[in-house]
Amino acid sequence: MKTLYGIAILSGTIIGAGLFSLPYITSVVGIYVMIGYLVFLGAVSLLVHYFLGEVALKTPDFLRLPGFAKHHLGKKAQKLAYASGIMGMLGAVLAYLILGGEFLTALLSPHMGGNLLQYTTIYFAISSVFIYFGIKAIAKIEFWSIIIFLGLLGLTFINGFDKITLDNLTFYHEGKFDIFLPYGALLFALWGGALIPEIEETLSPTGEKKKLLKIIPLGIFLAIFISLFFVVIVFGITGENTTREALVGLENYLGGEVASLMLAFGLLVVFTSLITIGLTVKKILWYDLKMKEKASWAVACFVPFILFLLGVKDFIVVIGIVGATMIAIDAILILLMYEKIKEKKVRLITYPLIFLFVLGIIYEVVYFFV
Repeated sequence: MKTLYGIAILSGTIIGAGLFSLPYITSVVGIYVMIGYLVFLGAVSLLVHYFLGEVALKTPDFLRLPGFAKHHLGKKAQKLAYASGIMGMLGAVLAYLILGGEFLTALLSPHMGGNLLQYTTIYFAISSVFIYFGIKAIAKIEFWSIIIFLGLLGLTFINGFDKITLDNLTFYHEGKFDIFLPYGALLFALWGGALIPEIEETLSPTGEKKKLLKIIPLGIFLAIFISLFFVVIVFGITGENTTREALVGLENYLGGEVASLMLAFGLLVVFTSLITIGLTVKKILWYDLKMKEKASWAVACFVPFILFLLGVKDFIVVIGIVGATMIAIDAILILLMYEKIKEKKVRLITYPLIFLFVLGIIYEVVYFFV
């Protein structure tokens, strides 16, 4: 049961904002390019997570990635891990804020009026209260909301099966084609590294820590399968009319009730993920970096919201930047730690992957910031 729970937690954590970006990205690059990326980056993600699992097994318990980095690579690596981790999680909170605001607007504005800014502000205020008080039950809510969402996804597949067409699946916007668009978003969508130490610690009391290395590939494979399944369902139904946040465009094809249910539980999935990540940022700033509790809460909540108010409202761009830069830095640190515990016998694997991540960082910085 602990193994099954570990698989569910890892794949469930991976499923989030990144998943909702994939149908639209598929409409830009085409299904064949997306499948190619899923296979390639899925394999890369599997390797990096597996390496992190091996590092976790050879590191003292009750540490996270910055602690791992300090133990194996020194204080400078720890500082880099803190910086990339905090910035990456703040970016993730921003992505969940953008997406949650769009879902809430689509769900309520047809009945109650109002605009995106108003609903995003309401969504921000509610999530900030949860992060401030540190609701402990949020992990269980997150787990079951994902299970229900996947059940609704199956229901959507049944209801919309006759609307999935080959023309839709093979469509792509030639004028928007961008071969590199899936890279950062998919790295974000397939990342669950923060949960590896957590899963290891749940296995530790029963003496089954080595099962971690079985849980990781199964969890990653499940996340990849669900991602592909989601793309086929949503993109196969909506085709050229696929929206950036995926679920909103379903209403015209499946009717209001099914679409509203998907939106409601999609909103719950991103809300619980936002709370989980927001609480993690708050605790790192509070416990590890010794900021005051209220200041830590303010940074975790208000920095993303201020960025939203300043005009950062494209969640696909946000997760692309976070995936290609902050997550890539974390992955590089993991590869260097793995090389350390393996006494540099694995450079034929680690060096090409590090080179890939460095190229991705350079491309993302040049593309978006220069």
